[in-house]
Amino acid sequence: MDGAIHRAGGPAILQECMEIRKKQGGCPTGEAVITTGGKLSARFVIHTVGPVWQGGNGNESLLLKRCYENSLKLAASHQLNSVAFPNISTGVYHFPKEHAAEIAVKTVREFLASNNLPSEIIFACFDEENYSLYRRLLNV
Repeated sequence: MDGAIHRAGGPAILQECMEIRKKQGGCPTGEAVITTGGKLSARFVIHTVGPVWQGGNGNESLLLKRCYENSLKLAASHQLNSVAFPNISTGVYHFPKEHAAEIAVKTVREFLASNNLPSEIIFACFDEENYSLYRRLLNV
C-alpha cells in the first residue's frame, strides 16, 4: 500500500516523510504521522506502521490497535471529516485477516463513541475475504 500511495501521490509525500524522519527518526510500530496528499485527491495521508505477525506473541494485537487509535487521533486533531483505512498488516505482514478486522472495527467504534471527528470511516478492502469480514462485522 505504501508504494502505491507514493507512486500516485508524487514526490511531495516522500519529501515530507524524509523531513519527518530527519526530525524524529523513523515511525515506530503502532505510531502514526501525517503528510500532504501530494497529487492524490486526499488532502492528507496518515502513515502508520503496522505490526508483523509473529504468532501473536509480540504484542501484535495491541500494536495494531494503536495504529488505528493514533491515526484517528491525528485525523481528529487535523479536523478531518473522513478517513479511509486499508487492511493494515494483513498483506506482507501476515496478520490474520479476521483478527485484524475485529481489532479495526472495535477500535474505530470505541474512538467514535467519544469523538466527533472523523465523522466518516471507510474500510478499503482489497480482496473478497476482507470485504466479507468487514461486511459481517459492520452488519451491512
